[in-house]
Amino acid sequence: MNQQQKIQNPEMPVPKTPQMSDRDFINDQLATEKYMTDAYSTALNEASHEGLYQDLVGIFKETQDCQRELYNVMFKKGFYALEAADQQKLQQTYQQFSGYSTQFPYQQ
Repeated sequence: MNQQQKIQNPEMPVPKTPQMSDRDFINDQLATEKYMTDAYSTALNEASHEGLYQDLVGIFKETQDCQRELYNVMFKKGFYALEAADQQKLQQTYQQFSGYSTQFPYQQ
């Protein structure tokens, strides 16, 4: 069995105390931004006024960008690890789903 290769920066040391650490604060901020992005997405789907919709689009984009920046900080500090994708699995999945495009009602 192939061992998945982890992609991760060295983890920043975090004190093991009852107080919130930098990691806890960033993780809390990231969770909040994810929640807000989800809520704005719902609001965009239900906005019937064009002006309100445009305002929400701008706020959504800012919130999404903030979420991405927080993720990048956590990854840079080693708090997130990714697994390298197996090239053979990628190719199999691509072949599996690329055939679905023939089922679209219109072709590009």
